[in-house]
Parts: sequence; C-alpha cells; structure tokens
Amino acid sequence: MAKVLSGKVISTKMDKTVVVEVTRFIPHPLYKKLMKRSKHFNADVNGHELVVGKRVKIVETKPISKNKYFKVLEVLAEEHEKPKAKDDKGGKK
Repeated sequence: MAKVLSGKVISTKMDKTVVVEVTRFIPHPLYKKLMKRSKHFNADVNGHELVVGKRVKIVETKPISKNKYFKVLEVLAEEHEKPKAKDDKGGKK
C-alpha cells in the first residue's frame, strides 16, 4: 500500500516538479510535549496547475528520478492569505 501524505507547496521553480513540505507532530520521548517536525518531498506535478501555498495530497510511486518518488494526487485548498493593508493617501497632520 502506497503512502499518502498531505502538505504545502513551497517551491514550483523546477520543471514538472514541486517541493512539498509535510509537517507532523510527534511527542517528545521523555516529556511528551508535541514537537513539530517537517520534511520536504519532491513530487511530480502530474498535470496539476500549482502555485506556492496550495495544500496538496501526494502519493508514493516508483522512483521517477533520483530524488522524486511522489506524485501529486489532488489539490486540497489554498493557505489563508493575509489581508492587504489599506492604501490611504492621507498622512499625519
């Protein structure tokens, strides 16, 4: 059974490849506090139009290249964008 992971696209600079950051929380062995751990995976675009910040689901496949052994399965959603500041023309008086 192939691994299915979800993460955020952090780079689209390569041709037919995106870099996906998968974040998981693991408990500390002694103190049991949850720690954030993340890992980057190169994934084949597989015909999807992707931009930085989209959440995607990736699935493990046979090796496509030296570092690429995942394909984008589906696009889940975009990350929430920060609202832009209003552009007021007035200054201090």
